[in-house]
Amino acid sequence: MRILVIGAGATGGYFGGRLLQAGRDVTFLVRKKRAELLAKNGLIIKSPVGDVTLPNPPTVLAENIKTPFDVIILSCKAYDLDDAISSFAAAVGPDTAIIPFLNGMKHLDVLDAKFGIDHVMGGQCQVASMLDAQGVIHHLSPMQAMSFGERGTPKGDRAKRIEATLQGAMFDAKASADIMQDMYEKWTFLATLAGATSLMRAPAGAITASPGGEPFIRGLRAEIASVAEAAGHAPRAEFLERTGTMLFAPGSQMTASMLRDIRGSARIEADQIIGDLIHRAETNKTGALNVPLLRLVYTHLKAYEAQLG
Repeated sequence: MRILVIGAGATGGYFGGRLLQAGRDVTFLVRKKRAELLAKNGLIIKSPVGDVTLPNPPTVLAENIKTPFDVIILSCKAYDLDDAISSFAAAVGPDTAIIPFLNGMKHLDVLDAKFGIDHVMGGQCQVASMLDAQGVIHHLSPMQAMSFGERGTPKGDRAKRIEATLQGAMFDAKASADIMQDMYEKWTFLATLAGATSLMRAPAGAITASPGGEPFIRGLRAEIASVAEAAGHAPRAEFLERTGTMLFAPGSQMTASMLRDIRGSARIEADQIIGDLIHRAETNKTGALNVPLLRLVYTHLKAYEAQLG
């Protein structure tokens, strides 16, 4: 399978790099400056599971895409989605599968409108990584996994064939029979962690060690879970127990990338991660849901955005 990875940043660069390391047919769609840096220094990954430098990885500029790819891995920030779509549209052919690893759910509507639901699979990943000023990808913890699955009319064994291609590249890759459930659970955890740590400007352990901190996180998570439940995807007990271990571990230094972005005075995905949850709570078919903690978090994030100019 010919795989096009959109960008070579913290997420796409990491997973694409591991696939390239494993001998898969991977090309990175990048801008000219990033292409020049990759040609000069290679794709560099620093990771607790093993460092690697991949010299002169295959890259392509948007204007040079001539033929479709089999799989497109999309992991841009949600606010860059429109630009990303313009850049890779020429790579989408009749049988192309797009696997988006964006936060939240709004991106699915945008991609469906452009390419059709049968082209757009559901996808979610778990990886903590960042790109430094020199273009080096830093994998921050051993966690590295993804799942994906059909949302429209199943195209035979397409998901299983993609799974077979993506497996064996150091990370866990799984074709999911219920990808929307996976995505809602990922959203529940991410929005809880991002909302709490960004609002409090502290890691999870510092929040839970403070008066009212643990009840706040539990209350925020309950509001988010109520939105998922209203959509028919209530988080499963096993998921809540497993992720609760991470959220409520004494002394946990866990934060969200949103907090790291705030500390760096960078753009954030306030609307996609938090605002869309509030929208779904307001437009619930059986009546609006009460989400005061989500509203508090959202007001805080939008006030931050207002100061960015």
